[in-house]
Amino acid sequence: AAAGRRLRRLPSVLSRRLSALEQRLGIRLVERTTRQLRFTDEGERLVQRLRQASRLIDEAEQEAAEGAATVRGRLRLALPAAMGRRWLSGLLADFVLAHPQVTMEVEYSDRFVDLVAEGFDAAIRIGELADSRLVAKKLCDHLRILCASPEYLAKHPTLQVPADLAEHNCLGFSGLRSFPEWNLTAGAQHVRVKVSGSLRSNDNEALLEAARRGVGIIAGGDWLMIEDLAVGRLVRVLPDWQLDVTAGIYLVRPSARLHTAAVGALKDWLQRSFSSGPPWRIRV
Repeated sequence: AAAGRRLRRLPSVLSRRLSALEQRLGIRLVERTTRQLRFTDEGERLVQRLRQASRLIDEAEQEAAEGAATVRGRLRLALPAAMGRRWLSGLLADFVLAHPQVTMEVEYSDRFVDLVAEGFDAAIRIGELADSRLVAKKLCDHLRILCASPEYLAKHPTLQVPADLAEHNCLGFSGLRSFPEWNLTAGAQHVRVKVSGSLRSNDNEALLEAARRGVGIIAGGDWLMIEDLAVGRLVRVLPDWQLDVTAGIYLVRPSARLHTAAVGALKDWLQRSFSSGPPWRIRV
């Protein structure tokens, strides 16, 4: 009856459960008399072991709760290859230095990873997001521009409007969703141009090297070409126009709930790093 009051259960319910436990174990756990109940030796030993198990469970729950509040543990990240190596690897190195209890595993690749199925904690993605299972935080806009080398432009007709691209050798990035078309925007104007050229690739850096050598016109993120623009190896063409103006650079996670403190700390770290602008526009 006292146990029933403490557990807010009817004494008859507890009695039936105790009897069922004894029957399952094949031993008597409690000696019953008309005046009192007491544990048998087997029952006393079982109680002690169950108390130990209960303490272990409490400790495990406390450790898990501390893990959610303490910046520690393993982080598995997926980053776009070229951008990740050039502009984000330093930010991640600084994050690890600031959080010595964090172990980070980073995959640099341009393949589309399934965060949920492949067990990634977070990823950086470029473009437009379509996966509703992901929670996204936009870090900045993705400025995709057109560039060519001065040597190339000196040998080819002047570019004044997007239609002039038909007369030029345009380097094709096969990873672009609209490939082989370029969706160009200038203010309220929107133009779709089908381009062609002597070189196409799924690797941005290979196309960048071709553009440096005067092969043709490249369309890519300013993060890819900003250093070349700064020293004059490349110049912008059709500077009033850009591609895919709705695209962005995002930190994406599988879920907004129940993420660890390490994931939250990484999100805050990246937001602070991008708060004054992307690193490539600040450092160059």
